[in-house]
Amino acid sequence: MLDNNTPRNAVSQESHGFITRDGIKPKEFREIAHKELGRYPSVIYAKREVTSVIKNNENSKLPFELLTSENDERYQSKTIIIATGLKDVLPNIENISDYYGKSLFHCPYCDGYELRDKPLAVIGEQVQGFHFIQTTYNWSKDLIVCTNGEAFQNSAQKTLLENKGIKIIEHKIKNFEGKNGQIEKIVFENGESVLRKGGFVMPQPVQASGFGKQLGCKYNPLGGIVVDLFGRTNIQGVYAAGDASVITPAQLIIAAAEGVRAAAGVNTDLTQREFLE
Repeated sequence: MLDNNTPRNAVSQESHGFITRDGIKPKEFREIAHKELGRYPSVIYAKREVTSVIKNNENSKLPFELLTSENDERYQSKTIIIATGLKDVLPNIENISDYYGKSLFHCPYCDGYELRDKPLAVIGEQVQGFHFIQTTYNWSKDLIVCTNGEAFQNSAQKTLLENKGIKIIEHKIKNFEGKNGQIEKIVFENGESVLRKGGFVMPQPVQASGFGKQLGCKYNPLGGIVVDLFGRTNIQGVYAAGDASVITPAQLIIAAAEGVRAAAGVNTDLTQREFLE
């Protein structure tokens, strides 16, 4: 297992939705996982960043070659599971990263409970996630929508939000004010400001690695790697799991389940291949 130890949820204070592990810190979750994997002598964990994946002769017993940033180390393998996940591209707002993962989150399903009944904001440069706003409204009726300089295009939705008492602010956001990552105020470039205690932002999720494209994998319209029920991609020997294939909903427990399915696919295919050799 090659891992550069830069998970998407590194900024999160707690993880939710994984039964028996609710509220656990992501770092602790990973430490438990590594400890459990350490029981198996066939599993080797290497803290390495893979920089390139090459598929050589398909008839080779080890058709894949992985190059890492650690002194140009090379690894060879029969199969590959791409589980590099996603990374979030946040709106271009000064000091937004100081609050992201502390009082500003990307998922109202994951963190809405902790922010319930507080004055909240939904921030999106292209406010197309009407469902996103509705979900946040379920947690707090004291809600504003910030488009960060973009016009809210859908007039019918805009009217519905205003009828619900949800204020839409289209001014560009300058920065946030607060202490220790806790939002207290959103400041706009026109000098206006609004008091808030937290909120949700709609970042642009992108693949954390380009390995799928390097290998010729197909992608779905959402940007996820296309797989079958056992994690197989269209490239023989290449599998994908977690957020790399399931773009939404992005949940730990779903990513873990997809990992199990891909592992079953690898095990099945290798077992059959070796049996027939």
